[in-house]
Amino acid sequence: MLKNKSIWQNKLTFYAVPFAVLALAIAGCGDDEGGGGEGSDLSGKITIDGSSTVYPFAQAAAELFGEDNPNVQISVGLSGTGGGFEKFCAGETDISDASRPIKDEDEVPVCEENGVEFEELQVVLDGLSVVANPTIEASCLSTDQLKQLWQNGSKVSNLSELGNDPGTGEPLPSVAVSLFGPGTDSGTFDYFTDEINGEEGNTRSDYQPSEDDNVLVQGVAGDEGGLGYFGYSYADENRDKLKIIAVDGGEGCVEPTLETIQSGEYTPLSRPLFMYPSKQALARPEVKAFLEFALDNHERISEAAQYIPMTDEQADEGKEKLASLAG
Repeated sequence: MLKNKSIWQNKLTFYAVPFAVLALAIAGCGDDEGGGGEGSDLSGKITIDGSSTVYPFAQAAAELFGEDNPNVQISVGLSGTGGGFEKFCAGETDISDASRPIKDEDEVPVCEENGVEFEELQVVLDGLSVVANPTIEASCLSTDQLKQLWQNGSKVSNLSELGNDPGTGEPLPSVAVSLFGPGTDSGTFDYFTDEINGEEGNTRSDYQPSEDDNVLVQGVAGDEGGLGYFGYSYADENRDKLKIIAVDGGEGCVEPTLETIQSGEYTPLSRPLFMYPSKQALARPEVKAFLEFALDNHERISEAAQYIPMTDEQADEGKEKLASLAG
């Protein structure tokens, strides 16, 4: 069991590594479309909060946009998809990052009650990744095995109880598992439980949750029986600390990669990620310019944040939605 104190002492170190890489990527990028261009007179503040999975993309977009718009201050938080929507629908933020669609039954009514009009913009692709401590000798798990492990009421405590490794055909190793996963405010939690366990929110309770993916990385890497799941960006960034487990969705074992996620071969855990702007915020030129920049430069931002870019068709659809909401 990890101590909370050590987790938070190391949190800034985890963020420093990917964003040191991001700074180098930004330095090597030339001017592109959107963002006001050189000498932009845009100014103001933009508040973004929500999904920790979308956080690297949003932060990269903010950094790149700021190169040409130094007078626009952009704050990017990561309170989880659910926590982000709470703030957004209360009118406290301009843009909400989300790793799942907004919920019609409880989140949309709050936005409507508070007069917050919005649009859903897909900005990037992700492959929710199953990871293990590198000492665990396993290469692949099927969706059925993941369900046995993670569903509500599961008593599976040793990996060997799941049978054979679908990738090798050999028995899975005998190792006591320690599970790590997103908390209930996370869109990643909602997506995984729906796709794997068959019902959103259906999960065993005896695991170590966190809304912060870096805390989950530490947990899995620091426990010899560590197993967990979170977004591809964090899994790929920490390949030196973790083992990424391939998933058999019924047509063989597939590891999440840029190619398998964009093609849809990595199923059922490939997914879109979103930004939700409010109509009220889009009335401000700096917010509109930022979102136009994010869609115009989605490939460059995705590369800087180590994500999988959308197709051009998906980006064009987002631009149409943005123009419609902006009026």
